[in-house]
Amino acid sequence: MASGLCAGTRPDAFALEGSTAEPVEPHPQPDDDLLDVADSCPALAITVLDEDDNEIGPRP
Repeated sequence: MASGLCAGTRPDAFALEGSTAEPVEPHPQPDDDLLDVADSCPALAITVLDEDDNEIGPRP
């Protein structure tokens, strides 16, 4: 979908690659801003995992 919301909000974490958005690094440190981006993704396409690989985002 590549709405650009993630890359526009966190260009250090996401980059637009053609018609999709890709993470800049494979396993970024989760923080409140990254969780906010996952919560706001119109396609719910962003999953945030903690250091133990537990899903912590998007939040309900």
